[in-house]
Amino acid sequence: MSEPNAQVSPQSHLIELTMDAFRVAHRACAAAGEGLATSSKALFSEVRDCERELDSLDRDIDDLVTTTITRLSEEEARTLLACMKIGISLERIGDLFLSFVNRAEGIAAHLDHDDLRDLTVMTTQLERMLADIETAFRTRALDKAVSVLRADTEIDRLRNVITFRHLEPAEGQRRFDSFHVLFMAQELERAGDHVKNMSEEVCHLVSGHTVRHVLRAYDRPVEQLFLDRIKNTQ
Repeated sequence: MSEPNAQVSPQSHLIELTMDAFRVAHRACAAAGEGLATSSKALFSEVRDCERELDSLDRDIDDLVTTTITRLSEEEARTLLACMKIGISLERIGDLFLSFVNRAEGIAAHLDHDDLRDLTVMTTQLERMLADIETAFRTRALDKAVSVLRADTEIDRLRNVITFRHLEPAEGQRRFDSFHVLFMAQELERAGDHVKNMSEEVCHLVSGHTVRHVLRAYDRPVEQLFLDRIKNTQ
């Protein structure tokens, strides 16, 4: 975690804390995915450490926003509020990864091959989304933020694939640990939703407009891309 510096402005320090939180969340996601693939207790433990660190960073961000926001300009205040909202989303992502590995620790060693593949792809997609939204926030890249919004549709698609597989298993096929697998897929999908929320926040921070207005400047809305993706996979 970054240490406060008397010569660093509250806004700069808050951005540093937010970037720290991005890095911790990305580390948690990578450890969760690799831990699932390898049944590594050390990696599961790393996710738990990351969750505690994200809790601490979220508290630090919240405290700094509370004590400084009234002394700043409107533009600076908008940045601080964005950092606070992003910090909250990253803290919740940490909670979801914690729940994910708590379930994975008990069933990873005997997961069905298709479930292991799809859950691992979901964590990999989340890694990319977290890296991209970190870049979008750091560089104020609107196009990168929009690309993250669109990437979330793949998380939703894989969650649906896993859900259908377990709710409608092939004839004569039994599914063990379906309860945990379904919740793990749901937890990753919810983590994707939080990344999407951060993307919307970056869109608003950079453009001053809601994401709906931002998407009008691009070729197709997220919903259409999702429908197109479904058609292409059928």
